[in-house]
Amino acid sequence: MGLLRNRGPQGTRYTMREKLFSIGDDFWIETDGGDKAFKVDGKALRMRETFVLESPSGEELFTIQEKKLTIRDKMEIERGGKTVATVKKALISPLRERYSIEVEGGPDLEAKGNILDHEYKFKRDGDDVAEVSKRWFRMRDTYGIEIAPDQDHALILACTVAVDQMGRG
Repeated sequence: MGLLRNRGPQGTRYTMREKLFSIGDDFWIETDGGDKAFKVDGKALRMRETFVLESPSGEELFTIQEKKLTIRDKMEIERGGKTVATVKKALISPLRERYSIEVEGGPDLEAKGNILDHEYKFKRDGDDVAEVSKRWFRMRDTYGIEIAPDQDHALILACTVAVDQMGRG
């Protein structure tokens, strides 16, 4: 079941609601046990799409915002005013999409699969580090993200918000 099946310790699984990604909306990312793990604040009244990923106590972890006037779709993920990752739409084919995620000061990520149907994986150097899937849930507008134990969960969730938002446009 999930990304780490048959390969060591289970990752942490989070739940997201599909239809709540819009500017001005706030929503919670929950653990599979129903605990509130991260809040996504969709900032209204901004010139570009902006989301803030916060801890349950309200601490701002990452700002996710689209970059206008670029050739390819791009969103930047910032921490403390500095860009920590840039998500770019890399390739579109009939059934698969690919996003490249340039991580500052660390190995890059790639999101690859069926983005619109929420069935894709994040890879780093060819290894799966997270999986996004709707198959784990019976509720229609819900999908899950399972993240390997040794990863920056908040960063991967911020990347998921960016990929989800870019996949809609």
